[in-house]
Amino acid sequence: MQVHFISDLHLSVDRPALTAVFERYLAGPARNAEALYILGDLYEYWAGDDDHDDPLNRALAAQLAMLAEGGTRIHFMPGNRDFLIGADFAHRAHLEILPEPSLIHLGTQAVLLCHGDSLCTDDVAYQAFRGQVRTQAYQAQFLSQPLAARKQFIAGIRQKSEAAKAGKSAEIMDANEEAIAALLRGHGYPCLIHGHTHRPARHQVSVDGHTCERWVLADWKEDAGKTSGEVLIWADGMFSRQTLE
Repeated sequence: MQVHFISDLHLSVDRPALTAVFERYLAGPARNAEALYILGDLYEYWAGDDDHDDPLNRALAAQLAMLAEGGTRIHFMPGNRDFLIGADFAHRAHLEILPEPSLIHLGTQAVLLCHGDSLCTDDVAYQAFRGQVRTQAYQAQFLSQPLAARKQFIAGIRQKSEAAKAGKSAEIMDANEEAIAALLRGHGYPCLIHGHTHRPARHQVSVDGHTCERWVLADWKEDAGKTSGEVLIWADGMFSRQTLE
């Protein structure tokens, strides 16, 4: 049995080569998985489930549904870019939306899943913004606006976000050790898998005398004409990473 974990693909019409890597993955290696967990930021942005006429959104929903129909269970946890993905897209893509965090079991091993942005507590400004946009009231008000207006607003937010990141240290945007410890402590010291930070690694975390693994998923990249993705695979009681091109 294989279980796959991916995150931070940031797919958009502006990155067709990277979308092609994902499509090859869905048609190939993903079919070996009993379950696929997408831990956020599948898309560069998501303006709402009513954006179903977008060719990229429509195509990927159909391909995910095809994978699910082949027997792979697909689970999606919203990220900071696509937290507005809802029940309509989930229905079309034949996937289950997971709450954050979610505790699963791989064999006898408890594994805690999250996107990862909630762990970046040193970035106080971002956490304040996150707290605002994740409320039901904010999302209802935002989704009540015309789709074109939502896309224009998101484009402005993305520009501001990139400008803000340029002025922040890498440490501020990384996961906070105390936040990691509190999360592990609150869920019985499991293994932790998350993305968001774009710092793929395997960490040994000591919390209250317990040693826990923390796996950070890789972001998918399109750089200097080269595209690549990565999937974390659990099989036979062990984790390994597979590069996708």
